[in-house]
Amino acid sequence: MIKILFVCHGNICRSVMAQFMLEDLLKKEGLEKDFVVDSAATTSEEIGNDMYYAAKDILTKHGIPYGHHCARKISAKDIDDFDEIICMDQENLLSLYRQFGRLPKIKKLLGNQDVDDPWWTRDFEKTYVDIDEGLHNIVRDINKYTKIK
Repeated sequence: MIKILFVCHGNICRSVMAQFMLEDLLKKEGLEKDFVVDSAATTSEEIGNDMYYAAKDILTKHGIPYGHHCARKISAKDIDDFDEIICMDQENLLSLYRQFGRLPKIKKLLGNQDVDDPWWTRDFEKTYVDIDEGLHNIVRDINKYTKIK
């Protein structure tokens, strides 16, 4: 079982979008039983809140199913429990490093590129496209690995 945690600032837009988008991709690939996917925030600002309405709208537009969400902050237990901690931008990365150290399992979804926060840019479509690119890279790498086994 591979456990992946997506992390962004508030856990109401990017990280939760990535969570539901990856769950959908894994289901389409027949890999959903091999993974646990979740999301969390680096801050406490949105704790307890549902996914932002515009994030829901963009997922609906692209046919991605989602359920109720309750924003939460990443914990030390998450660092221990998850195999991959994937954040959205440099600010998230530095925040995670400050909280938990420079662990190899902590990385950005798009490598050197940031996934811009649509809370500020209001461009949820661009955020969707960026997340989709990063997730397809993850699934492609997973498929390469599983075909080698």
